[in-house]
Amino acid sequence: MCTHRSSCPAADSPASDSVVAHVVAAHPEQGWNLLCDGTIVFDDTGELRPDGRVVAPRRMPAGRLAMAA
Repeated sequence: MCTHRSSCPAADSPASDSVVAHVVAAHPEQGWNLLCDGTIVFDDTGELRPDGRVVAPRRMPAGRLAMAA
């Protein structure tokens, strides 16, 4: 699926990282994006890989969250 220069590693590759892949379909109103390697990433940092594997959201401890003034 990846057509840009210096193509991304496959989603199932050990070198894969969703930070490298480019967004090919953005749906911010629904809270997800489709990446060029076939991975769906969600606003809560969770992922759904093309092979059906789920990557749980990476949650930050509540004490480290910044609060708006």
